[in-house]
Amino acid sequence: MCGSSATRVGLLACFGAALLSAMPVAQAGIVIDGTRVVYPAAKREVTINVRNGSDKPSLVEAWLDAGNADAKPGESKVPFALTPPVFRLDPTKSQSLRLVYTRDPLPADRESLFWLNVLDIPPRAAPNADLPNQLELAFKHRMKVFFRPAGLKGSAADAPAQLTWKLVSKDGKLTGIQASNPTPYHVSLAQVTATVDGHPVTAKSDMLLPFASNIFAVQDPVTAPTAAVALEYTFVNDYGGNVKATTTASAP
Repeated sequence: MCGSSATRVGLLACFGAALLSAMPVAQAGIVIDGTRVVYPAAKREVTINVRNGSDKPSLVEAWLDAGNADAKPGESKVPFALTPPVFRLDPTKSQSLRLVYTRDPLPADRESLFWLNVLDIPPRAAPNADLPNQLELAFKHRMKVFFRPAGLKGSAADAPAQLTWKLVSKDGKLTGIQASNPTPYHVSLAQVTATVDGHPVTAKSDMLLPFASNIFAVQDPVTAPTAAVALEYTFVNDYGGNVKATTTASAP
């Protein structure tokens, strides 16, 4: 299956399984501890641990962006300094990235979201006459960075329970589930499922911004219910763990 938690950047994003099996492919060896970064405003700096789990050295480049996944290093204006931006990481070794807030103004009444990019460039394979076709790939890991101002009301751990839910219909069909976030925290949703007439109805889930609403489209529209229904959702906590919760969603 094409794709992974890291974005492949290189000559080709995806080949057929037969073609890939016939070619030696460089494997990503860089691993980042954690799946997200939380930067409390009171901290002088936050460190992110990067390690090389392969048996070959890698050249690593790291940078932040403000939401544009295609932004190259230095193209996004972000209020952080990240060091070191480029380094060699030998097999089984680790390197700490230091993230420092530059004190440029950010909203004080809600979290701000940025993205950490870590590009893993494996060494070029030595020429081999017996294996003339070699596919060389770099791997880009991308994770969320939440800047959390001091004094925000409530807590990130309690924010998912504060969401309100409403069913959305069109022409008598349940077409979506609306979630509203009244808190100053981002809420990352991994799954949303309503129970309608005893059957699970799954909606595409995403991240909810602070003080915002989003309608998640139902994958298989069904007849819209006339009363509130049970709803189960899974959210991602500060430690990257998936947590299940239950509530109700009001009728359309």
